Amino acid sequence: MRTFDLTPLYRSAIGFDRLASLLEQRGEPSYPPYNIELVSEDNYRIVMALAGFTRDEVEIVTERDTLHVTGRKQKDETQRTFLHRGIAARDFEQRFQLANHVKVTAASFDNGMLTIELVREVPEAFKPRKIAIGDGNGNTHNVQALEQREAA
Repeated sequence: MRTFDLTPLYRSAIGFDRLASLLEQRGEPSYPPYNIELVSEDNYRIVMALAGFTRDEVEIVTERDTLHVTGRKQKDETQRTFLHRGIAARDFEQRFQLANHVKVTAASFDNGMLTIELVREVPEAFKPRKIAIGDGNGNTHNVQALEQREAA
């Protein structure tokens, strides 16, 4: 029987930490390096190391449930002879699959580090609600009345 390592799936899926299965995923790009942090129960942070990029060369776009981070280096007209070239200066496109109700709230770029703040905002209609159980004598509690009592 085959076993699957799901670790790579959680590297680029924000807000899916509560779900056991995320099957649709393709190969993980390794450039640029990034971290995904769980700041609190519903707050996340993506930090990307973008050495050599400027704020104007980076674009962040959200479309439905996908976060796109794109970097386009401007052409350097200076001729250089490298003895060792360890700093990548290539364009990139990184996509992160976002769970339902996860939104980008802020982004900042400082000292070559791009930080993207995300939050999961579940609408009240989708939050769990408690249902009262009747006592067996035909006395059942109205769900709406129970919710109003708990809100008070």
